[in-house]
Amino acid sequence: MTPAKLAVIGDGQMGSAVAELARAAGWDVVAEIGMAGNESGKGISAQSLNGAQVAVEFTEPSAAVANITACLNAGCPVVVGTTGWHDALPQMEQLARNRGTALLWSSNFSTGVNIFLEIARKAGELLKNSPAFEARIEETHHTRKKDAPSGTAIAIEKAARETLGRTIQIESIRSGDVVGTHELTFESEFEQIALTHTARDRRVFAEGALRAAEWLVGKKGVFTMQDVLGLRSR
Repeated sequence: MTPAKLAVIGDGQMGSAVAELARAAGWDVVAEIGMAGNESGKGISAQSLNGAQVAVEFTEPSAAVANITACLNAGCPVVVGTTGWHDALPQMEQLARNRGTALLWSSNFSTGVNIFLEIARKAGELLKNSPAFEARIEETHHTRKKDAPSGTAIAIEKAARETLGRTIQIESIRSGDVVGTHELTFESEFEQIALTHTARDRRVFAEGALRAAEWLVGKKGVFTMQDVLGLRSR
């Protein structure tokens, strides 16, 4: 079977991890587009994407929308791992549909986190009639992470709030080189329920993004990682 052709947008830690794992998995990495020469997405075109069947974008919140726009305008399906840009999601979804291509986004590409979201949703449902339990979320990441709270923490809060029926406070901690830890706690005066997900290696996100990219090839529309995993769609 001919290897699928992949473009990687971003040359930071995550972009480099995606490219490395992709080659090891047998992808044909036909384009790697870094920050240099790509201001406002101007380095992304049908020509620079070099026939890619799908692109994976891992950059920064300030660059993501321009990169997504350029990929979609070039007719290239794109998997977006960057967080902190989701205020522009409705416009990007519409652009993907207008261009007849595909957009797949997620606050987190870890399989475990996406299962965690379903557990959070169920926990909220089970505790909605127990007001003695106060809910809170604590998320911890490395000091280089620019968005706070994390996209994953926001997604966990949304999932639990939808069934719990009340807003959940999020506390953000930036410390050292922590890959990512999220804890959802329900606490009453005499007991506590704590749900925790800990990412041990950044490659878990790169691996998940590549799984999503493989799934996205040949599709049109707007999707999330939960579609890839066959979980509840948003």
